[in-house]
Amino acid sequence: MFIDIPRELEAALINVPLPIWKLDGSVLAKSTMKRYRTELTATPQLEEIATTLRHALTGEGGGYAVLRLGNLAKALGNDDDRFLRLATSFAAEVAIPFSPFPRWPLWKDIGVKVDKDPGKSSGIGYNAFHMDLVNASLPPDYTSLLCVRPDPLGGGPSILSDAHAAVARLSEGSRALLAESGYHYGTFFDLHGVGEEYKPFPILDGSDPGEGFVRFTAKMLERSQLGQAHANAAKELAEELVRGQVSFMLQPGDYLIVNQRRFLHGREALHSGQETVPVADRRLLLQLFLRAPADHTSSA
Repeated sequence: MFIDIPRELEAALINVPLPIWKLDGSVLAKSTMKRYRTELTATPQLEEIATTLRHALTGEGGGYAVLRLGNLAKALGNDDDRFLRLATSFAAEVAIPFSPFPRWPLWKDIGVKVDKDPGKSSGIGYNAFHMDLVNASLPPDYTSLLCVRPDPLGGGPSILSDAHAAVARLSEGSRALLAESGYHYGTFFDLHGVGEEYKPFPILDGSDPGEGFVRFTAKMLERSQLGQAHANAAKELAEELVRGQVSFMLQPGDYLIVNQRRFLHGREALHSGQETVPVADRRLLLQLFLRAPADHTSSA
């Protein structure tokens, strides 16, 4: 769902005095969240937008939302601290912002590196469907991406797919294999706030159909040693995810939030010729992870 901000609310938000945030370890401090909430609720139509946002993420058939903050980005400057505080305050309306990476601040830059593995988030190639921190016992409930600059050459649309809908289209045999702890991917180091390494793990990580994480990354098909039957089931899932995908181009100021308990995400390849684009002009996203409060996890 794309959510536009009413002009009256945009005008009010430009002048909202949001303070610099404080962290409690890796988590946005409760005092900051309380202050942000106080300031936002004083603005007209904010509660309506916040309710729409939460419903888009957790309501029936939902799982992702794009807040159109482009006008605010233009007014404040999309690289200005005030705009980032505003985006953070919207995130805090959904869940608790946190950073699982001690070496990174709250928001992590995802730029473009032409010499990076093309399939990585900062690479230039196709970034296949995946769940962030797939091998953590407590992965982020939400992942979010704030677009500072799209690909100036016109590539790199975001792709999303309803993971549980894709699973429902598989055969009973494939679903049974995906529910077995026969999968593993990647390494696990220098992380906090996301539990322990989960290895091996089931792709279908929930007792009830349509609930829980679908712990999948298409990269496991090429980069993990999987048993043939388990690999075939995962390949079928990858094909269904592509079949059911939605695709759109993020514009400056667009803020995408994905409920990882429902949707998987990725990115189409950037346009060829990235090496000709100055580093300062290349596509740039900022990523923020969110943790649902314990009493909301089952419904998120």
